[in-house]
Amino acid sequence: MEKILNFILLHREIIFIVILSIFLGIEVISHVPAILHTPLMSGANAIHGVVIIGAIIVIGHAETTSSMILGFVAVVLGTLNVVGGFVVTDRMLEMFKKKK
Repeated sequence: MEKILNFILLHREIIFIVILSIFLGIEVISHVPAILHTPLMSGANAIHGVVIIGAIIVIGHAETTSSMILGFVAVVLGTLNVVGGFVVTDRMLEMFKKKK
């Protein structure tokens, strides 16, 4: 328990910034109109490629089997999220094309 309290006291500014960022994110997202929600989410899913790169780095530095498995699961889930973002974006863009 003492280690947790020392960690909180040592990093209180960063923890405060993270908490404020969470509240700001909730406030911003709650004011996004429903018509813009899907395009923003599909774009955010496409940006999820950063997680894939991070997971590949984790796999590269893995020393234990559990970290290797965790990295592999992160790569798979991140890839699914990126592909899903592109699929949703493509379907939305199809709606705006002129029909023959």
